[in-house]
Order: sequence, then C-alpha cells, then structure tokens
Amino acid sequence: MATTIQPPGIEERRAGSGNGGGRNFTPTHGRLPAVKDYSPPPASTGIWVLLFSISMTFLALTSALIVRQGAALDWQHLTLPRILYFNTVVLLASSITLEVGRRKAAAYLGPVAKSVLQPARWLYITLVLGMLFVAGQYIAWLQLRAQGLYLATNPNSSFFYLLTAMHALHVFGGLGGLVRVIRKLNRSVLRKTTLDATARYWHFMDVLWIYLLWLLWTRI
Repeated sequence: MATTIQPPGIEERRAGSGNGGGRNFTPTHGRLPAVKDYSPPPASTGIWVLLFSISMTFLALTSALIVRQGAALDWQHLTLPRILYFNTVVLLASSITLEVGRRKAAAYLGPVAKSVLQPARWLYITLVLGMLFVAGQYIAWLQLRAQGLYLATNPNSSFFYLLTAMHALHVFGGLGGLVRVIRKLNRSVLRKTTLDATARYWHFMDVLWIYLLWLLWTRI
C-alpha cells in the first residue's frame, strides 16, 4: 500500500491555518528582539482617538458658551486673574522640558554614554511644572472666590470654572501618563511609542489651554 509523504512544514502550516494561515507565527530563524520591540498599531493610533474625543468635548462646551452668551441678559464680563498668564508660561515650559527629555530618552538606548543623558531628570522637571500649573489654576479659582465670583454666581463665571476645571482634569491625566513613563524608563522597559503618545497628549494640552485662554479672554 503506497504511503504519501508530505513535504516538511505542511503540518505546521495546516496547524496555523485557523490563525491567519500561519502568518502570525514567529519565523523559525527570526530575530526575537525585533518582534518584542514592535508595537502594534492600536498603541500609536489610540492617542489620536483620545485627542479627537477631547477636542469634540471642548468644541461642544464652546458652542454652549456662545449660545448661552447670546441668549443671556445677565452676562457680566469678568477680569481674568493674572496668574493665568503665569500658568501659561509654566505649561509652555513644561512642553519644552518634555521634548528635551523625549529626545534624550530616544538616544538613551543608543551608543551615547547613558551617564550624560539622564532623560528622567527632564521628565521629572516636566512633572513638577505640570503640578505647578494645576496649583496655579487652583490659586486662580481662589482669587475669583475672593471677588465673590462662585460657580453659580452668573453664567460667565460658571463657564470659567467649568472650562478651567475640565482642562485641569485632563492635565491630571497627563501627569499620570508622565509618572507611568518615568517608571518604565527607570526599569528600562519604556517603549518609544508610549513616550511619543504621552508627549503628543501633553503638547495637545498646551495648545488646548492657549485656545481656552483666548476663549476666556474674548468671551468671559
């Protein structure tokens, strides 16, 4: 009785046919570190989805502000606390330090001596500046309260508290991302995509705040 001998590798390909025809298998002679260093597309595209949703949220709030202002008879413009301008400088400075830290972290795995790079130092500075910004926003709220302007005092003060508080909450999210990046960097398990996504989020917070400051200055 004749026996059919199958070419080598047929069984392996059949075994993988239920999972993309074996396309997801690691090559026998492949380089494993290259597979480990690869980051799936969702890790790099997820941040854009998040930024888009945040943009839509603040655009909706902007529309609500404009509609409410147009229909209000009790709209009273208020003088913005000057500390908001100081906070703007602090936030912009944090983007600069983060970018310096990001570039140094990218070179940290290269041939340059690690002792002269110290990317974590710049990330710590960014973290401190971010916390200083949030503290400055709290001081701005206290200054408004000292003027007798509370959340429910009038429509424009309500929007001021709402917009600045929403932004501060998102900055807190960025601070959490920075802490995560620093921990991974200290354990030498940080992925470049993780650092880049955190940097994009943080820079977006800068752009969003500049927009909000303009909106508050012209509408509130």
